[in-house]
Amino acid sequence: MRMWPFSVGIHTPTEIEELSLRKPRPMTIYKSDRNNYAKAKLIAIVNSSLQSFTKHYIPLHLFYELFIRLQHLVIIVKNVRQTTIKMLVTEANEMKKWKYLTMTAVMGSALMLGACGSDSAQKGNNAETSAPASSGQDTADKKLQGAVAGDGSSTVAPIIEAVVEEYAGTQPNVKVSVGVSGTGGGFEKFIAGETDFSNASRHIKDEEKAKLEKAGIAFTELPLAYDGISVVVNPENTWAKDLTVEQLKKIWVEDGKPKKWSDIDPSWPDEKIVYYSPGTDSGTYDYFDETILNGADLAKSATLSEDDNMLVQGVAGDKNAIGFFGYAYYLENKDKLSIVKVNGIEPTNKTIESGEYAPLSRPLFVYVKNSAMKDNEAAYDFIKYTLEHGGDMADTVGYVSLPKDKYSEALKTLEGLK
Repeated sequence: MRMWPFSVGIHTPTEIEELSLRKPRPMTIYKSDRNNYAKAKLIAIVNSSLQSFTKHYIPLHLFYELFIRLQHLVIIVKNVRQTTIKMLVTEANEMKKWKYLTMTAVMGSALMLGACGSDSAQKGNNAETSAPASSGQDTADKKLQGAVAGDGSSTVAPIIEAVVEEYAGTQPNVKVSVGVSGTGGGFEKFIAGETDFSNASRHIKDEEKAKLEKAGIAFTELPLAYDGISVVVNPENTWAKDLTVEQLKKIWVEDGKPKKWSDIDPSWPDEKIVYYSPGTDSGTYDYFDETILNGADLAKSATLSEDDNMLVQGVAGDKNAIGFFGYAYYLENKDKLSIVKVNGIEPTNKTIESGEYAPLSRPLFVYVKNSAMKDNEAAYDFIKYTLEHGGDMADTVGYVSLPKDKYSEALKTLEGLK
């Protein structure tokens, strides 16, 4: 990366005049950095500012130290957090990327304010500016090679996808592939020995444990975050704003005939209810079935999908629709959906973490293959990184992080598998 066309030091009046009229060279964005949108954006802002200063003949010697600080701020931002989620091939995942970049912009702004507000006594120092100590620490970290495979819950996917993108900046030679087959589908691959870890939005079932034991696969459950299954309706639905658990059950249980809103409450419209539900391989489906349906059949007319974004689109497009999925998907799409209170409680970070949003608050997990944690250094390192950063990622994408001591306990458990 090029340095500014002036140096830090004390100049004669003649030198200052020459510096003030010299056109600064823009910072170069090398090919390896072109995907780093946040960094490129910051560089563009700096370059634009420099051109403006030059055009209007504002003496650059008044600003050169600030520009140097901004240049090294780019390095600081990069080392503090590998922020870019170059991400996600679907429309919804693009939204996650912008959320994550917004967080990075806030971090960058805070750092810039700190850089600009440094003690004025430092400004007279004739010392060479250098990158922070953390840069050296990052460089000293061991670089790994290898492959890691995972699959599972679509609810957990936003957290893991964010972690994968950030981890790539730390360990670029480790290939991490993560599928989204639903919790049940993920466990099938885990049992078949195809994956090193499996994401789940429910606890593992007894029959799944038995199959793993038969396959000779020892595993460990690690907590990752909290979620609250969110029941949503179309914004034009002005009646189903607060439902009891019994009403939810009455709405969703199959009873052999088409169901209307007026069947739930006579004061509601005489219109057929349109259903959108996660697929049967989904842990969200299993959890809803267990807590709301009590094992009864879900309405047969429901549209089922493992893709939560399809459920969002379905509910958003029909006045009489109702659906349910993870809290993060509601937050991403709350401009086109209405949340439904359950027993008078609306899902929020606070009510989900406290369990007040009952019975639809639930933990999210990652299940790891013990042998992979012992024998695959890359797999161990990725899961360790996930536990260290998963709480931040959970908050970023719209879930609720665990208390810090929970992550500490999980890291100790993981360390014991190595």
